[in-house]
Amino acid sequence: MSLPRPPTDRPLRIAVIGEAMIELSPLGPDSARISVAGDTFNTAVYLSRLLRGTGAQVAYVTALGDDRQSDRILAAIAREGIGSQLVERLPGATPGLYMIELDEQGERSFSYWRATSAARRLFTAQTRLRPADLQGFDLVFLSAITLAILAPEARDALYHWAMDFRSDGGLIAFDSNYRPRLWSDLATARQEVRRFWSMTDIALPSLDDEMALFGDAGQAVVMDRLAASGVAFGALKRGLHGPVSLDSGRQELGVEPACDVIDTTGAGDSFNAGFLAAWVGGAGIGGAMASGHALAARVIRHRGAILPVDAFNPATARSDTSNSDSDAQRIDTARP
Repeated sequence: MSLPRPPTDRPLRIAVIGEAMIELSPLGPDSARISVAGDTFNTAVYLSRLLRGTGAQVAYVTALGDDRQSDRILAAIAREGIGSQLVERLPGATPGLYMIELDEQGERSFSYWRATSAARRLFTAQTRLRPADLQGFDLVFLSAITLAILAPEARDALYHWAMDFRSDGGLIAFDSNYRPRLWSDLATARQEVRRFWSMTDIALPSLDDEMALFGDAGQAVVMDRLAASGVAFGALKRGLHGPVSLDSGRQELGVEPACDVIDTTGAGDSFNAGFLAAWVGGAGIGGAMASGHALAARVIRHRGAILPVDAFNPATARSDTSNSDSDAQRIDTARP
């Protein structure tokens, strides 16, 4: 089997499709931190940081409004060195918002306000952007959350474009991030994820998402089903247990027990970036999985989805768990 590798004779171009949102992360019982995050946005940020200096270009593909919070998101995109040429601004629209809630083990749950998010109009008649605008990229990354927020006609257009894109040598990377509330029904979610698995070159699913979506009894069932769907390369994320490769070898990465877990938000997203950056840089499957897991292990020791720059760089990482990104702002949730 020919492994999916991007071209090496020119700078790599990566497009990441999805929804950048306003994130509220708890600092205490009556206060929260406001920043910018979202599953594929988090991956884009980490990819941009990891590939800095290589000549690679990472672009984010989404729709935003024309309000101040959309300005905040656009500023965060620019600050991270991510291309915004495929970010469309829609008059009168606003971005989505979510709040993180944590249990005593640092496991997160979310509350969302995104039903009227501008990103839900992406690739529809209400916007100028079309999947064909992604032509010229080498690798396109998206998630099942991306699919869930898109209108049915937009999902269809993206799917059919992606088939042609792959025929021309482009690569598709996909993460089946499953959020039940974003889908109209379970059958639709299963249908859409199945058909995108059938045309994925680099698969980055999570075991718990796949089991929740398809009702599989365990890891072996998940991996067999993915293989039957056409998945031949990638990594199955298993949280603190470490990933296992999705090729025929089913290689497991031995990992040390995680310690000092503060917040698991963004763990899978950062794994995706670490894996992809290592893989396009020439690493083997073991090295790519190790890179993804190492980054995720750092991310879960900090609050919020995105590490501050000084904690991202191991040479300057701080020992505390604060987050000081320049786009972050403390807010008092006890105020009326």
